[in-house]
Amino acid sequence: MAINTHKLGMIVQKFVATTPDVQGAAVVTPDGLPLAASLPGSMDEERVSAMSAAMLSLGERIGKELLAGITDRIYVEGDEGFTILTSCGDEAVFLVLAGKEAKQGVLMLEIKRTVADVKPALA
Repeated sequence: MAINTHKLGMIVQKFVATTPDVQGAAVVTPDGLPLAASLPGSMDEERVSAMSAAMLSLGERIGKELLAGITDRIYVEGDEGFTILTSCGDEAVFLVLAGKEAKQGVLMLEIKRTVADVKPALA
């Protein structure tokens, strides 16, 4: 069965539209190919996808080297907001771009729910 990119696109768009302080999101393959995205207009989907793959690769290497086990989530925080990369199994990762005002507990819950919606669309 093929990946349902239309359904992934709808899931990502709904997540961005309904989750407070989220600026964008994408579902990306581990090798950096975009499957679905809803990003701010100034961001290049392919570039964001490639950076996500690089983040994932480095995060996994850090996890292995520091005996942290399998990497489930990578979190990068800056003064204007943060980026969260969450595993969706072997097929993809879910990238979220959020502003500094986002409530992290609520955001993590919404990410968990969305990843649960994304996984069946990847099968």
